[in-house]
This record gives sequence, C-alpha cells and structure tokens, in this order.
Amino acid sequence: MKNLRKEFPVVNQYTYLNTAYSGPLSTQLINHRRTQDQLQLERASLYRIENDSIFSTVKRTIGSCFGAQNSTIVLTQNFSVGINTIFNGLSTKSKVLLLENDYPAMQTAVASKGFDTKYVRWDKNIRENIKSVIDSYTPDIFAFSIVHYISGAKMDLAFIKDLKETYPNILFIADATQFCGTSAFDFENSGIDILGSSGYKWLLGGYGNAFFAFQKDTLEAVTPTPYKKNISISSAPDDYKSLEARFQPGHLDTFNFSSLNYSLKFLQGIGFDRIEKELEKLKRKLWFELADLNLIDTTNFCVQEHSSILNISGDKKLFQSLNKERIVCSQRGTGIRFSLHFFNSEDDIEHVIAVLKKVL
Repeated sequence: MKNLRKEFPVVNQYTYLNTAYSGPLSTQLINHRRTQDQLQLERASLYRIENDSIFSTVKRTIGSCFGAQNSTIVLTQNFSVGINTIFNGLSTKSKVLLLENDYPAMQTAVASKGFDTKYVRWDKNIRENIKSVIDSYTPDIFAFSIVHYISGAKMDLAFIKDLKETYPNILFIADATQFCGTSAFDFENSGIDILGSSGYKWLLGGYGNAFFAFQKDTLEAVTPTPYKKNISISSAPDDYKSLEARFQPGHLDTFNFSSLNYSLKFLQGIGFDRIEKELEKLKRKLWFELADLNLIDTTNFCVQEHSSILNISGDKKLFQSLNKERIVCSQRGTGIRFSLHFFNSEDDIEHVIAVLKKVL
C-alpha cells in the first residue's frame, strides 16, 4: 500500500485522517478529469453525446464492485436525493425503525414526512436491542447505516442477513456511504433490500455522484401506484417514464459519474479484499494505542465490530491542537473523529499518538 500513497499528494502534506468527511482525489483521477474537461471544452455538445453511455457503464461497474450485477442500479446526485425519493413514495402509514443518532439525511428523510417511527440504541447490545424492538413494534421498514458516522461502529452484516430471513416482510434500507469502498461486499446475498451510497467519501470519486441498488422487484414495490399509472400512459420518451426516472430528474453530470467510474475501477484494481485487510490492521493499531490513553469508549464498542472510523474524547482545544500539528480530522458528536483509509500508514498513527501524548 505504501506505493499508493504517492497517488494522494495530501498525505505528504498532512496526516490525513478525514476520509469519513471527504475522500481525497487521486492524481490519476485528477488527470482523468482534466482530460474530460478538455474534451468538453473542445467538443461541447458532441462530448455529451459521445459520452452518454457513461451512465450505463458506471452502473455495470457498481454492480461488479458490490455484487449487484442482477440488481437495479439508480444514479443520483447525492445520497439525500435518493433516500428522500424513496420515502416520498412510501405510505406514511408505514412503521419505520431507525437507529438513535444515525446519519441526519436518513433521519430527516423519515421524520419530515410524518411516519410512525421508533428508535433503537446502538451500543454493545445492538442485536438484542433490534430484535426486541422488532418483536414489540413490528416495523414495516428498518432503515440504518452500516457504519455509524460518529462512533464508527459497524453493523454485523451476517446478523442483518439472518434478520431478513427471520423477518422477510420488513423492508431493509441501508446507508452504505461510510462502508462502500472499505470492504468486499455481496449486495445480492446481503439481506438488504435497498442500499445507497455517496461517492465522495471512501469511494474517492469526488462530489456530485451517488447510487442506490435495489434487489429484484424492489424498485417497483417502492414506486407509488399513481406514478406507475401515469408513466404507463405517458407519451414522453422512455428516459422520462422509467421507474428509475423518478430518482433521476433532469440531467445527470457526465463529468461526475465518469469520475466515480474511474475511481471504482482504481479501487477494483487494488482489490477490496486487500483494502479490507489493510484497514483492519491500521484500525487495530490505532484502537489499542488510543485505548492505552483512555481516549476511546471500550465499554459500548469493541474492536471486532468497528470500522476504521474511531471517535476519541476531546474538546475544541484538543481539536485545534491536532490541527496545528497538521492532523486533519473532524469534530463529531462530543468528540474528535479519526478515519483511516488504505493510503494511511502506521507512521500516521504514530504521529497522532505522539501529538496526543504531548498535548494531553
């Protein structure tokens, strides 16, 4: 992985532990984007016409990356557009189960529409908590993040698959924005009905692109009947009256989705299994170093069920001290969030620990 660091100039200037906020762009991707910009400058509308196939191309790439070759892939400008479109089409009589303090875009998409909602606490008893509430509340929908954006706790995907087998009538909707790009994943055998992710974090694809994957027949099931009726009698072109069109109003950006496709290919070339192993190694080193300093919550979370996002106890003063040492991270919740990707190194971790020991 050391040879890959040169693809990300930011890591030579900073200790960059902020992919959970925004993933850096690679040198290769920047060169690709420059080429696309130059072609658009020179060819204008011809560029768009000649590259219109990028949308079907990136859908195939997404399918091959995440085990969704036989699924319906929908492209959106960001996760928020997609998740709101989904819940806009569902009956507000539906009962929705959410996780406490989950990603605001997920919670707002539900809360703003008047659904009957119940929340589950995410702690070391998360499995028991979910099962208990499902049995008592009997939700129609369970919407959750695979990785919690503040704590970095990671949902047990084997548990989710078992849960879907036990409760097949519940619609499982997952936000994978803090997950996709960190691990090998087989969507079609996951038990998740709908999975969405933005491309600007762990996928390193820049802003303005996201996708949603739907299991077979799920997209039709969540599409409002009036919409299906209207498009069946519409004389508009096919692009305007597909089930996917509800998520893709207007024009998608050729440049942005070309970037996502390029970055996905880059990650595939590295190998998601290889990325997963590297992150596991880095995460464990940082976790135990922070635990030795009593800076991480080992009561509610354990290293085995955690992503490479770690949140430490710390105030604004500590955050500013880290920034002065050129450590890029984020304030999230009541603490400070570090997030490690494959281009990070053990030297990065040692620098952070040395600074923490110096300022605490």
